[in-house]
Amino acid sequence: MPKFLIEREIPGAGDLSSQELQAISQKSCGVLRSMGPQIQWVESYVTGDKVYCVYIAPDEASVREHAAQGGFPANRVSEIKRIIDPTMAEG
Repeated sequence: MPKFLIEREIPGAGDLSSQELQAISQKSCGVLRSMGPQIQWVESYVTGDKVYCVYIAPDEASVREHAAQGGFPANRVSEIKRIIDPTMAEG
């Protein structure tokens, strides 16, 4: 199943409290449960004004539907084609 990287522009994201992040996580998980097991949230990275999320989903439309139902921005959705890391340098 494809993986997607979602860029969400959320001004002040890096300053959100643990409680605010928990509420966002709970909302996201509730939407995911209603959409079924074909879409999964892997992890997210919070920066100053953006949140980058990794999802497993059948297609981009599913990722965008999750965002719409949850009220989350999905400013850019990119399919992850390959993953590399330092171990690849070893041959």
